[in-house]
Amino acid sequence: MTTDISMVRWDPSVTQQEIVDDYEYDGGNSSSRLFERSRIKALADERESVQKKTFQKWVNSHLVRVNCRISDLYCDLRDGKMLIQLLEVLSGERLPRPTKGKMRIHCLENVDKALQFLKDQRVHLENMGSHDIVDGNARLSLGLIWTIILRFQIQDITIEQTENKETKSAKDALLLWCQMKTAGYHNVNVRNFTTSWRDGLAFNAIIHKHRPDLVQFEKLSKSNAIYNLNNSFNVAEDKLGLTKLLDAEDVFVDHPDEKSIITYVVTYYHYFSKMKQETVQGKRIGKVVGIAMENDRMVQEYERLTSDLLKWIEATISQLGDRRFANSLVGVQQQLAQFNNYRTVEKPPKFVEKGNLEVLLFTLQSKMRANNQKPYTPREGKMISDINKAWERLEKAEHEKELALREELIRQEKLEQLAARFNRKASMRETWLSENQRLVSQDNFGFDLAAVEAAAKKHEAIETDIFAYEEIGRAH
Repeated sequence: MTTDISMVRWDPSVTQQEIVDDYEYDGGNSSSRLFERSRIKALADERESVQKKTFQKWVNSHLVRVNCRISDLYCDLRDGKMLIQLLEVLSGERLPRPTKGKMRIHCLENVDKALQFLKDQRVHLENMGSHDIVDGNARLSLGLIWTIILRFQIQDITIEQTENKETKSAKDALLLWCQMKTAGYHNVNVRNFTTSWRDGLAFNAIIHKHRPDLVQFEKLSKSNAIYNLNNSFNVAEDKLGLTKLLDAEDVFVDHPDEKSIITYVVTYYHYFSKMKQETVQGKRIGKVVGIAMENDRMVQEYERLTSDLLKWIEATISQLGDRRFANSLVGVQQQLAQFNNYRTVEKPPKFVEKGNLEVLLFTLQSKMRANNQKPYTPREGKMISDINKAWERLEKAEHEKELALREELIRQEKLEQLAARFNRKASMRETWLSENQRLVSQDNFGFDLAAVEAAAKKHEAIETDIFAYEEIGRAH
């Protein structure tokens, strides 16, 4: 939202006119007319006095940055030097050096430099010349300070509303900000910069909205205006460092001075807007730091996971290279079952880890680029290419282990078959020996020649078989 400073320009006639509008005027009674005029003048003088005091405190709150101060708003601006100092502090720019000397012409030159700077800033100075300030014209001196306040304190006020694109005056923008910050507070209804602030609740509500730890708003009473005003003014000065531009007695009147209250309220606006910006900036910095810490954590996690995976690969390659096989078919079958368990149970999660490492590194590098950080590059030996090479060696060792196990299994199976054949033949030989031993051990050769000859032939057959087996044994 933009603000239009020209909509709240100083008008010396406004002070008395506002008061006239607030009272009924009896034009037919001369005594009443004189009384009202006297009352209007007294109120106008009172407002002027409040404005002078408020504006003077406001000027000093800025001049303190250059170790300067004024003791009388009308007198101390006359030579133009303090005016130039004030504008330099507010704008942050260097103005032409003030002319030395105390003669009227020197004072006029210095005030002219200040007014010309304001004109260069597109500040409209209506019916105001350097001679008015040099002569100490009260109304125009107040008008000049008010114009400076508008330019450097109120003009840039913005509020967080996008639906309404219309141009608002600086005063309306500030009023809307106050309404937004005090919305929902009991007995607070900010409709203007005069009577809405008399009871002090609005000041306390703004402070409480941003710093609830400083004000116990629920304990404040609308009927205790002086206490409320002093409470907010003192808290703002002691806890927030905001100069106490107003006194409670200046505000707790029938018609508080609008410009004085605006001047004070705008200090709240700038303080809390800056606090919000610092909070947002702090959150952004915190976010950046958080992202950096998260990136560091991811780097450490990548390096840890990489080290663990590479250690597992090297240890597994070493195990797969072991060619000490069991000396039995059952033992080799168990070793083959362990190898298959490695393939189906142990290895797959490690393959997933390998893929996750690639994703982790890609995510980390992308996040660092997005935050204008130099992307992390793993050191030699822990790169993705190093992991892939190690994995290839693992696959090769695994393939060779499988071939070796298969070969050993075939060898053991052949040995098992040979052992079975040997056992069968040995059993047959054992049966033959037992039978022949039984026959040989018999001593009953018969009682006639034919029986003895038959027994002799049987023994000769047994002997022939024995010689034949001996020859076979020698051949093996």
